[in-house]
Amino acid sequence: MHHQSNKQIALYLQIKETLIQRIQEKIWLPNKLIPTEQELMKEFEVSRTTIRQAISMMVQDGLLERQQGRGTIVKSQQLVGSLGRLKGFAEEVLERGLTPYSQLIRAEFSTDLYHEKAMLQTDDNSILVIERIRFADNLPIAFERSCWPKSIGEKLMREELNQANFYQILEQNGIALRKANEKISAMNATMHEADLLGIRAGEALIEMTRLSYGIDDKPIEYTRTKFRSDQYHYNVELTR
Repeated sequence: MHHQSNKQIALYLQIKETLIQRIQEKIWLPNKLIPTEQELMKEFEVSRTTIRQAISMMVQDGLLERQQGRGTIVKSQQLVGSLGRLKGFAEEVLERGLTPYSQLIRAEFSTDLYHEKAMLQTDDNSILVIERIRFADNLPIAFERSCWPKSIGEKLMREELNQANFYQILEQNGIALRKANEKISAMNATMHEADLLGIRAGEALIEMTRLSYGIDDKPIEYTRTKFRSDQYHYNVELTR
């Protein structure tokens, strides 16, 4: 009896590792249904109890999620932003082994963004506004709206903005970032934002407002990014 128990444990652990590999190899994709218990029982030629043990462990490990009335899906792994380090969205995505991608919504010089012009402390008649949807492995994570002084905006407009790393472009043009102030708040998605991010209107978003400064302490970027709260969270390390 004891030998049979050990054998059974080894079997569901083996199945669990096989299923994890399917997630890692992107055979099973985030937010998509996995095969039913019946289908997995048939594939592995094991009992329902064994399959349920393997699935339950993956649910506990945060790899799968049971959804009532729908089934079991592959759970998206949240991106984690760390406060205290000045970096862009693409850098955060790459650090977690994912592929960043952007979809350009808007890029134009505007004369009527009075609040943004005040934040950038510029006397320019117009400033550049760029709106993009930010993706990680083809999953929409955030809606970003960045504003730039005209002189910097003219440099950015020469680039392919869908894939541009703005901070890298600034550095290549001799513009160094020194610091940034960030404000984090919570808000509900508007209908427009929900459509862009593939969520329901009213769902919670994390809004990050960033004002970045150059080495001369003059503002060079004012960005508001609205993250899906089911796909992104901030991590803050406190010491005493």
